[in-house]
Amino acid sequence: MEWMDPMPAVLAVLAVLAGTLWWLSRKGVVRLNRTRSRGKPRRLEPIERLALGPHHALHLVALDGRTILVGQSQAGLSLIESCEPAAAAFRAAADRG
Repeated sequence: MEWMDPMPAVLAVLAVLAGTLWWLSRKGVVRLNRTRSRGKPRRLEPIERLALGPHHALHLVALDGRTILVGQSQAGLSLIESCEPAAAAFRAAADRG
């Protein structure tokens, strides 16, 4: 029976941790790796991001089977390149590392 004494405290700590994780995931701070088993498949997937500076970056994105390269700056986003068949090759290269 001695091991039952700290059990409410342990359960309270676990409940607080679970609640904090849920709250952070709702705010977008934490992303949980959950499989999307229901709903429509994703049309937009990030493939890779290259930071060029504190406010500048290049984003490689798959959109409906196409691969697009988008530039990000303080002025906004700019489409740089759009490639039709290369999406699978870029995704495979990104998965390899």
